[in-house]
Amino acid sequence: MRLALGLQYDGSAFHGWQTQADRHTVQDVVEQALAQIAGGPVPTVCAGRTDAGVHATYQVVHVDPPAARPLNAWVRGVNSHLPPAAAVRWAVEVPATFHARFGATARRYDYWLLNDPVRSPLLAGRTGWLARPLQVQPMREAAALLLGRHDFSAFRSAECQAASPVRELRELAIEQFGNLVRFRLLANAFLHHMVRNLVGTLVYVGLGRQPPQWAGELLQGRDRRAAAPTFAAAGLYLSAVEYDPAFGLPAPPDEIAPSCGEHG
Repeated sequence: MRLALGLQYDGSAFHGWQTQADRHTVQDVVEQALAQIAGGPVPTVCAGRTDAGVHATYQVVHVDPPAARPLNAWVRGVNSHLPPAAAVRWAVEVPATFHARFGATARRYDYWLLNDPVRSPLLAGRTGWLARPLQVQPMREAAALLLGRHDFSAFRSAECQAASPVRELRELAIEQFGNLVRFRLLANAFLHHMVRNLVGTLVYVGLGRQPPQWAGELLQGRDRRAAAPTFAAAGLYLSAVEYDPAFGLPAPPDEIAPSCGEHG
């Protein structure tokens, strides 16, 4: 039996998704909790390996447990063995052809940025923070130049192990919610640090340090050194993963926004 599980977690509590020696990771705690229910090891395969400090409102994993249990056991039972910063939200039985990583047709990330002169302790670790005011319209003009299928080498980390830097960026929307700014990015897949590097470049445009057309020039130049620094991990959320609807997975939540009671 193969199961697909939907996970949410607060990334500030972990050193990323992937198991590391002497590190506290999401994969570690999830596999330990699954083993408690299954009575044996349960390896996980995730849709996207999030970095340290990155959150998820819709991470998808698949597992092939060694023992059959009611679906509720893979939710409430597993959650009883997880720390408060992580939870299984749903479990669905899927065919053996389902693959959490290679079966995904698109992934969506949201980056939440607090744009306020004074930092909020209630949003620490949950959003990025910028004290100087941003101009949203220039950022939207820059974002439009980045859409489509391109070589995103200028927005790829030096540690990226992807075989190709070509990705199809299908959406890059920027919205304001009071003093919060949300960057929403949808692509067939993302390179290592690609979202945070894109956000950093758009922030430079929003601050007036560079004109909107700079984003297109960076894209064509393919030189990571010419772009803005990588933005903080704190505001980044894996918010949706798309699959063939035939698998019947629950839809991602419409909106889960960080809240400090000041922007709504």
